[in-house]
Amino acid sequence: MNIAIAASECAPFAKTGGLSDVIGSLPKALAKLGCTVKVFLPKYSVINESEYPMRLDLSIGEMQVRVGGFPRTVHVLKSKLPDSDVQVYFIDCPHYFHRARIYTSDWDEDERFTLFQKSVIEALQRLQWRPDVIHCNDWQTGLLPLLLRDNYGWDRFFDKTATVLSIHNIAYQGWFSRDAGIRAELRKEHLDKGGLAEWGGGVNFLKTGLLTADLLTTVSETYAREILTPQYGYGMEIILNWRKQDLFGILNGIDDEVWNPQTDKFIPFHFSAENLEGKEKNKQFLLDQTTINYHPNVPLIGIISRLVSQKGFDLIEQEVHWLMQKNAQWVILGSGEDRFENLFTWMAHEFPHKVWTYIGFNTELSHLIEAGADMFLMPSHYEPCGLNQMYSLRYGTVPIVHKTGGLADTVQDWDEYAYKGEPIGNGFSFEEPSGFALSHAVHRAIEAYHNKPLWRRIQQNGMMKDFSWTNSARKYIHIYKRAKAKRS
Repeated sequence: MNIAIAASECAPFAKTGGLSDVIGSLPKALAKLGCTVKVFLPKYSVINESEYPMRLDLSIGEMQVRVGGFPRTVHVLKSKLPDSDVQVYFIDCPHYFHRARIYTSDWDEDERFTLFQKSVIEALQRLQWRPDVIHCNDWQTGLLPLLLRDNYGWDRFFDKTATVLSIHNIAYQGWFSRDAGIRAELRKEHLDKGGLAEWGGGVNFLKTGLLTADLLTTVSETYAREILTPQYGYGMEIILNWRKQDLFGILNGIDDEVWNPQTDKFIPFHFSAENLEGKEKNKQFLLDQTTINYHPNVPLIGIISRLVSQKGFDLIEQEVHWLMQKNAQWVILGSGEDRFENLFTWMAHEFPHKVWTYIGFNTELSHLIEAGADMFLMPSHYEPCGLNQMYSLRYGTVPIVHKTGGLADTVQDWDEYAYKGEPIGNGFSFEEPSGFALSHAVHRAIEAYHNKPLWRRIQQNGMMKDFSWTNSARKYIHIYKRAKAKRS
């Protein structure tokens, strides 16, 4: 199959969150399964061209792409995803993409991604490469299915091209004033009340995609069910229930070459499910870099995260004094809202022999925490998929999670399954999003830690799980075929 993937970010070129990891890994897995894949990405000025060389695609040439009635000059640069033959096409328009950040609060944010979506279609026209499926991702590509059928419907070249839209986080929808739809040159009927693009008197890019893509996916089976409810649907639940038969949950995978405790280049001691000796050495090495003394019988809890409200750190805030009474140590890496940066900085100041905090991001340290921590805490209020719990399972670092979204799909509570007579648990979870429920789950994990044969079983249960992209890619190919059949 020929698959075009359009997205606003892609690792390692441009990254702010989990979307980039998906777009950096899924195309390679699809290619290994026999698909021809081309990725389309804005050419942001933050992309390091010295590290990732790219060249002008002369077969496309200079394009004049119209937004708001004005033509903008666009060039298309070409590169490849590292360690693959997957082509990446960068839509280069300095007026829109040469800014300090990938996403902005600028008045023309809608125009930036309107131009990107139109440029993807026009680049495909000039390449004369007909995809079986265009795979769109999040609101930044939400207009593309409508643009393809409506604004570019005159080109019969795309008659048999299906569209799939993936929802990575439904809280972000691309909601703009009605003028955004006019600047995108959408027909008036789509902008009037009840139109395909209209939302609350304005234009909602994501809503447009939810109504016009052939099929919809999201990043875990549980999240696919959750977003049908008012609690998690962020106003889109009515539309999603109407399209329920076209909505599928596919769990993200992880790059099991980068995240592999047997070969990880960022950790000093390698280990496996059969031989965990190196894990304890990593723990000692990690703590030697901190203010915390190593104790072989004291569990180390790791946190690596954006420090924002969604991630549930208010639950730690509620129980911080109780948690600090427990015989456990903490290593925290992340940045975000002042409230939570201050919380974890205060914890490290008040309990320097128990808590160490690094505000910022550090790739090497993130790998070392996954390898050296005994437990990994993810109390997210909602988590469409989540990746760190899968990294943790692979590294024998037992996750403690709120039972939501992808966390519920990947972490099986040891006590819950042991009670049923099924000793297959690989972590600990809590259902009620409260400080008390979190602290109780932490307490259960610490108790289990001190039963060494039990703890090793829980670790090995997690390490035996297969979260590679190959499994997820096969499911995406099945969805692509369904979308193609539906379009035919």
